[in-house]
Amino acid sequence: MLVGGWIVFETGPPTEAQLREQARLTGEHARDKLYIGVKNDTPGIAEKDPVTGTFSGFDIDIAYMIAADLGFRRDQVVFLSIKTEDRARRQATDDRGNYVAVDLVVATFSITRDRVRDASVGFSTPYLYTEQSVVTRNDHPAVSSLSQLAGEKVCTLGASTSESPLGKAGVETIPEKQISECFKGLANKQYDAVSTDAAIMAGFVARSKGAFVHHDIALEKTEMWGVNTGTNTPLRTLVELALYRSYADPQNTAWEDAYDRHIRPLLAANPGVNVAQSLQPCVKPPRIRRWPWERALSSDGC
Repeated sequence: MLVGGWIVFETGPPTEAQLREQARLTGEHARDKLYIGVKNDTPGIAEKDPVTGTFSGFDIDIAYMIAADLGFRRDQVVFLSIKTEDRARRQATDDRGNYVAVDLVVATFSITRDRVRDASVGFSTPYLYTEQSVVTRNDHPAVSSLSQLAGEKVCTLGASTSESPLGKAGVETIPEKQISECFKGLANKQYDAVSTDAAIMAGFVARSKGAFVHHDIALEKTEMWGVNTGTNTPLRTLVELALYRSYADPQNTAWEDAYDRHIRPLLAANPGVNVAQSLQPCVKPPRIRRWPWERALSSDGC
């Protein structure tokens, strides 16, 4: 029986300890810092304080949650700003503008079929559900579909999933590298509207104190944000494990706390818009070997 158990254990899926070593988090190639690419200009999601240089927001809390499960303290996590078009390559920039390769990308990165086919992208299971919407100034007529914006100048993030629906609706789309530039242009009437994920725009609407209005445009497609670990498959499995523990363990409220802290306060200023689902998306347990005496979470919840 002992021999049989040893054979099963040795030939089954890797243990968490083995995955940590394969992902170069422990062992000979262990590092003492975890580099994470995040947005820096999105209130409520990921924003960098220009004075202190610290980051805050929902994505930041999710990144800290994952990092803790990977064995990193908060002071070992290094956040670097990343642009939309650099998320697949995992190339962020430091304070001097130099490109730096990051271990993880937690930056409103929607999972799509084309992106999954990209060999350089390794998505985790989704950690947030949202949808595309539209924001205008408060003097703009109500918007219920993208086609109503035909002939108007609409700003969105370049290389984002929002560009395609806008183009199909015949909307003149102007891409920007940062969503904050879109809202600056909206405020000074350079643009007529902004369109991207509702969770990205909700913070700008809340801060506008009524100057901006958020519109639901009834698109069926769900935007599913995932973590990009690139080609580091063991690291992706460990990220999946962190998200699974958050989802399946009733004592782990890190995801709910992040939502309540950063997204829920935005809802009152964005009525009638499904800013983001208030429940963590379902996570299946990843295939990881466990000893019989190790605590397991019994329900997959899906």
